[in-house]
Amino acid sequence: MAKILLLGSGELGREFVISAKRLGAHVIACDAYAGAPAMQVADEAEVFSMLDAAALGAAIDKHKPDFIVPEVEAIRTEVLKHYEDNGQNVVPSARATIMTMNRDRIREVAAAELNLPTSTYLYAETLEEMRAAVATVGIPCVIKPVMSSSGKGQSTVKSADAIDAAWNYAVAGMRGDRQRVIVEAFIDFDYEITLLTIRTRDGVLFCDPIGHRQERGDYQESWQPTPMTPQAVAEAQRMATAVVDNLGGYGLFGVEFFVKGDAVIFSELSPRPHDTGMVTLISQNLTEFDLHARAILGLPIPAITQFGPAASAVVLADRDSRDFTIEGLADALIAPAAGIDVDVRVFNKPTTRPYRRMAVALALAPDGDTDTARAAARAAAAKISIRYQG
Repeated sequence: MAKILLLGSGELGREFVISAKRLGAHVIACDAYAGAPAMQVADEAEVFSMLDAAALGAAIDKHKPDFIVPEVEAIRTEVLKHYEDNGQNVVPSARATIMTMNRDRIREVAAAELNLPTSTYLYAETLEEMRAAVATVGIPCVIKPVMSSSGKGQSTVKSADAIDAAWNYAVAGMRGDRQRVIVEAFIDFDYEITLLTIRTRDGVLFCDPIGHRQERGDYQESWQPTPMTPQAVAEAQRMATAVVDNLGGYGLFGVEFFVKGDAVIFSELSPRPHDTGMVTLISQNLTEFDLHARAILGLPIPAITQFGPAASAVVLADRDSRDFTIEGLADALIAPAAGIDVDVRVFNKPTTRPYRRMAVALALAPDGDTDTARAAARAAAAKISIRYQG
């Protein structure tokens, strides 16, 4: 039985644990707070900050896992590198976690090492440096912390008087202990996608491209497949393969691109299941979490089959609370029309806060199109409410 130490236990980790346990793995879920979603379905749990090097090392020494699987960005990656150098298997690799958990490093891999097209960008570590970077890159531009997750701290600067607020927002959304932002030129794109890319011992596989819509830098809905020209699909797959082969290891990567016509521009990469990929919970024969688990464990992956146009839509909290209930599930689970399937995943997080994802609604429209699926997912999500008692 393979033993997996999961570092981070949010909703993505929860679904990964379910997939891994179906394949016989023993999972220890770790997070900074007790009762995290993945802990509720794992075999064991540990509570500590992933940025506490001593605690992270102690957990690895205690459990002696076969696989160390990061699910969050803010981790003492130097600890992972130390253990990998001493024989531990870090998924997909310690180098991949180091490069991708810092936007500046993965951007250098893509732009400098692999010569992939990216946006124009500069870095800044102070407000004054950011002002200078914005002046060079130009307005509008996008400000992102080099280390964050789910769009936290990301904003678009559309005028000079918004620069200071963007810096403060980025600093507030930073994870880890690196006060550094990336200033990106705004790209005129038609749409953006996530290409779920699976690196296995037998080669690189892909899911159908996933389109998504963001607010505050965080995904609100996603849909699969998203229409692309054959040339754009081929270019995205070529670029994704180049990046994941450079990073090495085995597992699923969420590779993000901007697309305009046939042109594809590299944006970011996560070496783990991606939030926009939650649509695969209803769209495919194997979810992104199943694919990640199989690639990690070295198990065969059959043909990835798309059931039809599908979509996801998130349910967000709007305040801080420890006393609340999720309501409206019965209404949300009623299919809006014949031939449309709907489903819901409630994450069972113990607390709410503004804009925290608490659930996701899913829809499949095999006889329709992605617009039909998106409308059904949004309608289901709108029927789910959070009732706060305190």
